[in-house]
Amino acid sequence: MTWNTQPRAAFDLETTGRNSRAARIVTASIAVLRADGSVESEHEWLADPGVEIPAEAAEVHGITTEKARAEGRPALEVVAEVAETLQGLFDRGIPVVAFNACYDFTVMAAECARHGVPQLTRFPVLDPYVINKQVEKYRKGKRTLSALCEQYGVMLTEAHTSAADALAAAQLLDAMASRFPELHRPAAHLHTSQVDWSAAQAADFQSYLRRTKPTAVVEGDWPVLAPQDEGRGGF
Repeated sequence: MTWNTQPRAAFDLETTGRNSRAARIVTASIAVLRADGSVESEHEWLADPGVEIPAEAAEVHGITTEKARAEGRPALEVVAEVAETLQGLFDRGIPVVAFNACYDFTVMAAECARHGVPQLTRFPVLDPYVINKQVEKYRKGKRTLSALCEQYGVMLTEAHTSAADALAAAQLLDAMASRFPELHRPAAHLHTSQVDWSAAQAADFQSYLRRTKPTAVVEGDWPVLAPQDEGRGGF
């Protein structure tokens, strides 16, 4: 059975910054979808990350430090509940769709380590970002969620809210599958392929960068970056 004929889920985080090993969760959303892509249930969280939310991050997702402190729940509670919900999906064999999944799952890995929450199995995961770079290798222009949604005719309202981005990622993947029949595969098989694709994509980009920056390093781990020791700034 292929993933797009089965129930699936969509996941997205909004955080305090771009560094996935250091960022803290601000909002999290998980939507569980039926086999036909309709929404069965939705889960949303607002966390007090326990640190200041930089102005540039607040400008993206709209959550200020003051709002998070006043309305958000303790970070430990949110991290534990998000992890429990995701692991419950993985345990049932339900694939989780996440755009640029390596960012979200690395944030989750760091937050779980930070708060003593068990790590996720993270299988199977489906990432429209990695998949698009494989099926449209020579596509020009940005590969942001907004840009790809526009290309594939997916409605994305309230971009950069975790709920809207999560659902749009799932709809984008459905649209891509309609155009590329080779994506009609079991989720476990596609997950394994993405591990290889991500590594190859990173190696190609690193080779390109090293033409002018000989020490450039592009990490290709997927769907989570390997941990780094504290001395290197990792989780």
